[in-house]
Amino acid sequence: MSRTIHLVAAARPNFMKVAPLWHALAAAPGFRPVLIHTGQHYDANMSDAIFADLRLPAPDHHLGVGSGSHAEQTGRVMIAYEALAAAAPPDALIVVGDVNSTLACALVGAKQGFPVIHLEAGLRSGDRAMPEEINRLATDAISDILWTPSPDADDNLAREGVDPARITNVGNIMLDSFELTRGQIAAAGEAAALGLPARYGVVTLHRPSNVDVPATLAALVAALGTVQARLPLVFPVHPRTAQRLAAAGHDAELAAAGVRLVGPLPYIRFMSLVAGAAAVITDSGGVQEETSYLGIPCLTLRENTERPVTITHGTNQLVDAASLAPRLEAALAVALEARPRPPLWDGATAGRCLADLARRLG
Repeated sequence: MSRTIHLVAAARPNFMKVAPLWHALAAAPGFRPVLIHTGQHYDANMSDAIFADLRLPAPDHHLGVGSGSHAEQTGRVMIAYEALAAAAPPDALIVVGDVNSTLACALVGAKQGFPVIHLEAGLRSGDRAMPEEINRLATDAISDILWTPSPDADDNLAREGVDPARITNVGNIMLDSFELTRGQIAAAGEAAALGLPARYGVVTLHRPSNVDVPATLAALVAALGTVQARLPLVFPVHPRTAQRLAAAGHDAELAAAGVRLVGPLPYIRFMSLVAGAAAVITDSGGVQEETSYLGIPCLTLRENTERPVTITHGTNQLVDAASLAPRLEAALAVALEARPRPPLWDGATAGRCLADLARRLG
């Protein structure tokens, strides 16, 4: 008899974390993965194309929640997932990351009484002004099993008094997705297709603290213009960020400075750009990990990070608009040294998740 495992995906990083686990469960006897797309990200390039890149089937269920405030999104996901889970309860639910859908489905699972597993548990920025931090804290508190990506996440949970029996350090599953598609990424040639020079940088911005505050966004746009004079930049623009840039006329300002603005890219095309970049400027969590894995300088436009291991063991550093250009200049001037990757960042995390799931479910 196969155990039914619900896998919830909602936003681009979720898809990359779910994919290796779906493949591992689908290939293992005794498990039946059920893929649930909440629809929190509904742009085709942000979701549907990524499913194709990662060789995932069409979702078994699409909840279609769309956009809205944090409360609206969380509530819609809870209502839709509660109905689904009540009609056919799973043997376990796996939620990933820190988006609203993660917390919403975990709440449903905890109240309906089936095991809830949080993949990428224990990450903390220490900044409760970040909605993701609230989602992380609450999801970890109500999940039965906590799969952590790095030792610092284990330490965070220990400080919070979590029973060690609930915790398993499985490693970073984002890198399983990279290894799963490494050949396709190498063959994609996105930089050449966009006509970029041999040496270029990649930009991603989407966090409200950067793009929703007019003065902050204006300062970042000016800083990117300064960087562009030193290192040609390509900027795959998140839909929300595109709206903010256009409303303030910053898209024209960036284009006039020479920054190459493109639409959101599917995973393989985006990682093809990242893998060939001289540096990456971002406010994303996942990109901090991928650049550290690849040994590419990463300048993160944030005051803090829930992934400090990317600083201590990787290539990441935290910057602001004022320090971006000089810190990038310094990073580009230093020859990269080979650094040991964090423990269990090896492309084999899905197998460890599967083994732990089999052990815990009996």
